[in-house]
Amino acid sequence: MAEKWRNWARQQSCSPTRVERPASEEQLSEALARAARDGLRVRPVGSGHSFTDTCLTDGVMVDQSGMGRVLDVDRATGLVRVEAGIKLHRLTAELHRHGLALENQGDIDTQSLAGAMATATHGTGERFPNLSANVVGCRLVTATGEVVEIDEASDPDAWRAARVSLGALGVISEYTLRCVPAFRIHRVDELRPVGEVLADLDALVATYDHFEVMALPHTDQVLTYASRRTDRPAAPPGRVSAWWNDDVLSNAGLGAACHLGRLFPRAVPGIARAVTGAVGRYEQLDDSHRVYAHRRRVRFTEMEYAIPRVHAAEALERVRALITDRRLPVLFPIELRFTAPDDAFLSTAYGRDTAYLAVHQVVRAEYEAFFRAVEAIMDEYGGRPHWGKRHFQTSGTLAPRYPGWQEFQAVRARLDPDGVFTNDYLARVLGPVGAAPARPRTGRADRP
Repeated sequence: MAEKWRNWARQQSCSPTRVERPASEEQLSEALARAARDGLRVRPVGSGHSFTDTCLTDGVMVDQSGMGRVLDVDRATGLVRVEAGIKLHRLTAELHRHGLALENQGDIDTQSLAGAMATATHGTGERFPNLSANVVGCRLVTATGEVVEIDEASDPDAWRAARVSLGALGVISEYTLRCVPAFRIHRVDELRPVGEVLADLDALVATYDHFEVMALPHTDQVLTYASRRTDRPAAPPGRVSAWWNDDVLSNAGLGAACHLGRLFPRAVPGIARAVTGAVGRYEQLDDSHRVYAHRRRVRFTEMEYAIPRVHAAEALERVRALITDRRLPVLFPIELRFTAPDDAFLSTAYGRDTAYLAVHQVVRAEYEAFFRAVEAIMDEYGGRPHWGKRHFQTSGTLAPRYPGWQEFQAVRARLDPDGVFTNDYLARVLGPVGAAPARPRTGRADRP
């Protein structure tokens, strides 16, 4: 009987012909060679935290959870070699033990490193690009089992493609990362009026090392996360304070509110006001990896778009108005974050200062109409969807938004000429191997 796989949100599932669980690069190479001999397509999988069908296959699924070792640490240069299947929470703990840290992180650390890199996962902070920008090199195993070393000096196009690859080039076995000396963060979470924050948004983003806005639907309030790096000694919040913020408000309370709103949609505005009234100021001062990431026990599905930062405030206001005007039963905050540009061909922040706007809906609640309406707004700004989150784009709509699209397709055709690593999702968002559609340049969507 075929083994069934489901993603974290329990909304994507498949039954591969077989699941391979290599514990080394050699075993990975052998597994891919076997798949080639059997004429089966291959998809790598990490922790399953993507919301799309990016990992689904009826061929061979490669589970890299057994490839999670830190292989080498050079504290002098900050270069770290690590197997691609390591989970972010384990990687950051290991780095901290060696006096190092990732330059930036997102707010979830249960993903595999390979999955986070492949989908352009990011944190927030105008001076910091997404995680994949700190990839110095990698080792990639092709469909024939051949191991290819990739770095900027030896193959700059492959390096810029492999950093955000969607798993379309092969299976990455190992990364070399550029890390930084360990540091602490002082973060303050507090409610503020939405008009006040958006009027001063650029100054706030510039003032703090990391700044994030969580707009609370059906209210005029936003919760801001304002963080500065510091050398001060760690002073974690007390147990009661942490329990109230992390367990009660962010998980149990949010989950209960969302499911109540799903059952009684007309009550959502009142529920939103009650939840907002329970939110208070919260401070953390701790090692970076302990402040960046938080547990997420409420299962949800998500859409996130990367847009030019100049449109951030306007886009957020339009999404808030959409929810209010249509009286949508949405209780999850609208998330707004910021990053620096980078140059990976399929990076959502390619070539532009970027704002990320994310919307969520609790599982079992209807989400498609809401997400499609948000996507229509993001399309007007040339929005690029997070590769691991819900969207309704195709290769035809995406190609004009990525200046490096054709270069990525050329690398894909070179490294996976037979399309072994494709599936329905990649066929939809990238097209067939070798495809490089023309990029018409008309309308607001082509603005940088």
